[in-house]
Amino acid sequence: QVQVVESGGGSVQAGGSLRLSCAGSVVTNCSHEMYWYRQGPGKEREFVAGIDNRGTNYADSAKGRFTLSQDKAKNTLYLQMNSLKPEDTAMYYCKAEYIGRWCAHGGMYWGRGTQVTVFS
Repeated sequence: QVQVVESGGGSVQAGGSLRLSCAGSVVTNCSHEMYWYRQGPGKEREFVAGIDNRGTNYADSAKGRFTLSQDKAKNTLYLQMNSLKPEDTAMYYCKAEYIGRWCAHGGMYWGRGTQVTVFS
């Protein structure tokens, strides 16, 4: 059973920082691509940042403020968010894609999300 679990959300004043974590199950014979998405109140879910076989990608709203890092051994993706703004308020979701010819649990998995609230 593959699990994807986010943590690190909270409430922070504008200009502050948070570090989100996404831990995915470590599965034999699978490579992993992981992404962060967010969904603000009354908005559609949108891409924030991610790491895949082409490298690291950020949405324009995240460039210069958010930074991804990864612990491959633990299959954990971190999102360091600095200079937070009220418009960053959203539920942040992690998506993990498990890939590989011999990967028994290949597919796309979503976590349940972690809430980020930025107040002015």
